[in-house]
Amino acid sequence: MKEIKKDDIENLSYKDITYMILSNEKKGINTLDLFTKIVTTLELPASTIENKIGDYYTSLTTDKRFILVDGVWDLRNRHTSDKVIVDIDEEDDIELEEIKEEDAPLEDEYEEEYSDDVDNPDDFDDTDDDDLSDLVVIDEEDLNE
Repeated sequence: MKEIKKDDIENLSYKDITYMILSNEKKGINTLDLFTKIVTTLELPASTIENKIGDYYTSLTTDKRFILVDGVWDLRNRHTSDKVIVDIDEEDDIELEEIKEEDAPLEDEYEEEYSDDVDNPDDFDDTDDDDLSDLVVIDEEDLNE
């Protein structure tokens, strides 16, 4: 980073400077040390560390180039992940594809089983209406009285 002119460094964001610092290091660095290096490089007042370290930390967490591992920041491309993230939508598609035609109910069977109940109101069985036996219907006129 020393080969870059100070004027050029001043035009970079904190995240870009962080990327340069971590690229030159062989291991990760904690947030305070990283931000202290930036403040020192840019010759900013020491109060900047206290006033802006929270914003700096937040900006690192939202930048996909960086990863926080065991309290130190490092470049994400130096780390591999052994975890596989499965998109739920893809998983649902797989399950739908695995259903065989022979397992699906035939339309005729479905229609025979469910269509009669709605079409014939005379066939409706109302023997289970005991829970409504205490129900009283009141007209609107009676409510006003």
